[in-house]
Amino acid sequence: MITLKDIGVRFGDFQALRDINVHVKEGEFYTFLGPSGCGKTTTLRTITGFIKPSEGNVYMKERDITNVPIEKRNIGIVFQSYALFPTMTVYDNIAFGLKIQKLNKTDIDRKVKEIAKKVDLTDDKLAQAVAQLSGGQQQRVAIARALVTNPSVICLDEPLSNLDAKLRVQLRNELKQMQKDFGITAIYVTHDQEEALTLSDTISVFNKGYIEQTGNPNDIYNHSKTEFVCNFIGDINRLSDETVEKLIASGMPLKKENHHYIRLERIHVNNAERGDVTLKGTVESMEYYGLYIKYTVSSEGQTFKVIEKNDGETPYSNGDAVTVSFKSSDLMIYGPDGLEAK
Repeated sequence: MITLKDIGVRFGDFQALRDINVHVKEGEFYTFLGPSGCGKTTTLRTITGFIKPSEGNVYMKERDITNVPIEKRNIGIVFQSYALFPTMTVYDNIAFGLKIQKLNKTDIDRKVKEIAKKVDLTDDKLAQAVAQLSGGQQQRVAIARALVTNPSVICLDEPLSNLDAKLRVQLRNELKQMQKDFGITAIYVTHDQEEALTLSDTISVFNKGYIEQTGNPNDIYNHSKTEFVCNFIGDINRLSDETVEKLIASGMPLKKENHHYIRLERIHVNNAERGDVTLKGTVESMEYYGLYIKYTVSSEGQTFKVIEKNDGETPYSNGDAVTVSFKSSDLMIYGPDGLEAK
């Protein structure tokens, strides 16, 4: 559907992107994930045509669109700020692209009302000025405006970042459902790992203008190919040098020069049979979340963060002596170069 081949972007002497290769399948929800300034929005703007690459090509359905103007790419865009016209009505905001296409009033009216219904905007809302709407409603208007022209692809640049946490969760679920219902290809930019893991079919993790890893959410989380991805995706424990030396002394075939990590949910408290590594420790803190309990356990120069499923038993308290156990096969190991150790 959308292919980026060997894309590079320079702004003067600054190399913003290098060797970017992406293939987005038709109907896929594809996410560019990474910290601020890593190149994900620059990549999105290269796809939409706002930025012309210094090297490489952009293809849509095998057609080279590198030099095709923005308005002729048939790509819907939802900006981080929504970029709506605040003094215009919701109706006129959604109809804007259709008027540019010079559709007749009857077709415009039909299309606007059809798309408004699909994104849960009532006739009363269509008559209001955008400035009167809540953030969540404005986001729906921005999505409706992007979809009403029936684009081949919709590109969304951090569209939920201006909303409060509860509304973000609600709307991301709605966004994913809308994408399925419309059957449209979506390319999404975010710095939020949970958002990316929840929404995406495929994720590309960006770092300093380069893609560190591309894969499905499970691959990115459980089989991180680089130390950067391992640390950026979710929370994780890094084994201290003292712990690694202790495990080597016990016969485990680890290397001191490597960096060793373990996910929080892969560790167990007072459950030695669930792992081949068991260490003594003391509970430093306990956080109760209902569905799960998060412990911080101190263990001879090592602090472990542990997430345990809430089984209804009384939680351990600060100061309790416990053991922490995990499978050595669950360790994620990286060499000094930051790449996965083989």
